[in-house]
Amino acid sequence: MLSTQQLAELRLQLLQEKGEVEERLEQNDHFGLERGHSHESMGELSSYDNHPADDATELYEREKDIALNEHYELQLSNINRALEAMENGTYGKCEVCGKEIPFERLEALPNTTYCIEHSPDQITSHNRPVEEGVLMPPFGKFDMDEKDENVAFDSEDSWQTVAAWGTSETPSDLAFSQDDYQDMYTEADENIGYVEDFENFVGNDMYGMNIKVYPNPQHEQYEDALDDEGIMTSFGDLPAFEHDAYVDHDDK
Repeated sequence: MLSTQQLAELRLQLLQEKGEVEERLEQNDHFGLERGHSHESMGELSSYDNHPADDATELYEREKDIALNEHYELQLSNINRALEAMENGTYGKCEVCGKEIPFERLEALPNTTYCIEHSPDQITSHNRPVEEGVLMPPFGKFDMDEKDENVAFDSEDSWQTVAAWGTSETPSDLAFSQDDYQDMYTEADENIGYVEDFENFVGNDMYGMNIKVYPNPQHEQYEDALDDEGIMTSFGDLPAFEHDAYVDHDDK
């Protein structure tokens, strides 16, 4: 059981700690979270003209502010709870099991009202910035919400069409160099409206017969790519029993 002197020392420590926490939260407006949007704390009106990396940095700072604010608010709540327990004469006993809390633990953490076995502070917080609601795998939000997604022109194609008008990307942001600034977005060279390259120059009738090749620049690029790789199709060489019919035989 705690002595009168021990209680007085712990009360003084709690009151001093409470004053420091309240002053800190008041000076920084709860780490800027009392403002409506993170732009206000940064002095920004919009993210429109910001580089994505700058926005990511600010989001990280926002996440850190939320974590620190939550930490100090929890600390303040625990202090008030401990002071109230002192008034009720229950301070020094675990709220869960009722056992005496060792003085060494109270001396190190005077705002606790739990023994170490029943401490609730072991739960990980899941309080996240609202800005993270739009930071998910690209196009994943659309794929989950839109059950009737059209595979011919899906949400990814929509993004590519919009991105073709310009993004904040620069050559240094991309893993591979681009020939044109109009291609400064992810997978700019991906086919739109069809999947395989040959679909742009090969056609057939409504019964899948009378296959015909319609020569165009894409056809030439396709043939050149196959020749460079020394293969017959984009998915590899033909099986032996199909290969002979397409190979020129040397009569010599």
